[in-house]
Amino acid sequence: MKSFERFDLDPAILKGIREMGFEEPSPIQAACIPAVLRGEDVIGQAQTGTGKTAAFGIPVLERIDSRRRVVQSLILAPTRELAIQVSEELRKIGRPKRVRTLPIYGGQPIGRQIKALQQGVHVVIGTPGRVLDHLRRGTLSLEHVEIMVLDEADEMLDMGFIDDIEAVMEFLPQHRQLLLFSATMPPGIRSLSQKYMRKPRYITVNRGEVTVPAIEQAYYRVLESAKLDALCRILDSEDVDLAIIFCRTKKNVDELAENLQARGYMAGGLHGDLAQSQRDRVMSAFRKGEIELLVATDVAARGIDVGSVSHVINYDIPQDVESYVHRIGRTGRAGRTGMALTLVTPREMKQLRAIEEEIGRQLESRELPTLEEVAQKQQRAWMAEVEAVIESEDDRSLFEELYRKLETRHSPETIAVAALQLAFADRFATGNDAAYDFGETGASPGMVRFFINVGKNVNIRPHELVKVISEYAGISSKDVGRINIYDRFSFVEVPEEAAPFVFEALRQSKINGARVNLEPARPRNRS
Repeated sequence: MKSFERFDLDPAILKGIREMGFEEPSPIQAACIPAVLRGEDVIGQAQTGTGKTAAFGIPVLERIDSRRRVVQSLILAPTRELAIQVSEELRKIGRPKRVRTLPIYGGQPIGRQIKALQQGVHVVIGTPGRVLDHLRRGTLSLEHVEIMVLDEADEMLDMGFIDDIEAVMEFLPQHRQLLLFSATMPPGIRSLSQKYMRKPRYITVNRGEVTVPAIEQAYYRVLESAKLDALCRILDSEDVDLAIIFCRTKKNVDELAENLQARGYMAGGLHGDLAQSQRDRVMSAFRKGEIELLVATDVAARGIDVGSVSHVINYDIPQDVESYVHRIGRTGRAGRTGMALTLVTPREMKQLRAIEEEIGRQLESRELPTLEEVAQKQQRAWMAEVEAVIESEDDRSLFEELYRKLETRHSPETIAVAALQLAFADRFATGNDAAYDFGETGASPGMVRFFINVGKNVNIRPHELVKVISEYAGISSKDVGRINIYDRFSFVEVPEEAAPFVFEALRQSKINGARVNLEPARPRNRS
């Protein structure tokens, strides 16, 4: 915590930062926190995933006097989702200091919000329209506000909130600090800053600073039904020392940890429902290497600082780029190289593309290792285990007696092969790559032909269909085969190995606004 301690923060805020698992300030935090604490107006240009919420949240919380039950800071956000997200992060950091935060937004009963405001809160995070509604009703007072924050200001301008923002500003005290955060700096933002800010300090964080260059990043396309087998193949083909495997929910953590243990992996689960003693026991085993695979949720992993993690695996793709950056930052520590691998199902390809756009780089697409490749690697490991048993001085009299009985009926080679199969079969991923059997579809050799229920009626052209398939299914546009577009339906051919992914990715999707139904075509002579 030495890096955050240099800001001379309240010990309660430092405790909140530590509980969130922040080890050192991101570039935007290192630049913003001291400037805000000095009382300067700040314009921060940064994308999601740079840690900007804590960049303004930490100094906002530092300045709060928790003994006074009045609103001391107002944060405006463009959407209810962002307001809730910011409120939750500030609530966690400010909990040891007893700071009360409240998100207010449209779509939620206003009466409930009024009651919460009457009980007294320190920080209000809201959307411009609902905040203005409360101000005009007299249910929200800003007379004690010292710091005002505009988060994702360019997004608010794009959504037409400029008039509401300016109306809210009229309710603020004359002497207040203004912080403005925006991914871009269009003329509207500059005009806003010139009108309301005093000698603002400009702080810019480039996209290149979002991720850790030493981390190798790649993804595997997998079907939801084959995720466990896919993970096991990856684990068996990679040189994993220690790995953190991320799941979206506590239930997924428990199920995956149990499934991995059943297959012979040294795995343990970590999530918020575990007692502190259980968490400590799992983490101690992970640090000692007694557990090689730590299956965890985002929240549970926030406090993990283990320098020798060789791999981070996203079993479930993260919901946002900030979570992705936090996750992959668990590897590649102290100058070591690290590996971040993500399993992506057909419905998650768009989320992967959004993450790639935010971090400013494309992840390497990898094919799952084949069963033969995995078997060759595992054979070497199994040989080492068998030879270790041979060289050990353990008592083997029971097994020698069993062998003598079997030897009267079978050859030594048959007995050895059967024993090896019995010992190692449950540790070998034998999942079938072909989760679907589309049957005869009238396609070219090595291809599967699909029927799509849209055609010229939604103005679809061949190159547009190729683009949709490529983006949604993550396959190269060059791999898409013959396309026939008719008035109200179309046919398209894709490689057999990609067909299950294309099928899951496109069915129930939309093309040019029309709902798509995709199904295997019938042979041409019956079409």
